[in-house]
Amino acid sequence: MIETKLPITDKTIIGNLIPQKHPFAMVDYLQSYSETHIEAGITVKPENIFVKEGVFEEPGVIEHMAQSVALHTGYKYYLMEKEAPVGYIGSIKDVTVVRLPLLGEKLLSNVTILQEFMGVTMVKIQTTIDGEVIANAEMKTIIANQDE
Repeated sequence: MIETKLPITDKTIIGNLIPQKHPFAMVDYLQSYSETHIEAGITVKPENIFVKEGVFEEPGVIEHMAQSVALHTGYKYYLMEKEAPVGYIGSIKDVTVVRLPLLGEKLLSNVTILQEFMGVTMVKIQTTIDGEVIANAEMKTIIANQDE
């Protein structure tokens, strides 16, 4: 049984809620959750595959945003006592990365579900470090093999 008390900072638990596994996991804690919202984060560490010369590169920031959406789905399915489905990014638009994170910094992505219908989820994401906005995006994710 996964802990339902938030925040969840245990990487093993987080790893059970998303399809991505080490070294591709780009979320390591779940701060808050509701049906239409999630706050998920990652601490930038030197072993991260997207860290080059002490900087977390743009693909890592975008992948972190996408995996925050996946964590929302995974936690939602966990609460329903179902296995989380695999999904993929359908589209990304209006991506702005204001600055790149440095080693040791903690990213927090605030994901708002704009619309969810038949396995397609449209979201707005804002990523911050200590309250400073470092990135924004809109994303559409699609659940593979939607049986519902």
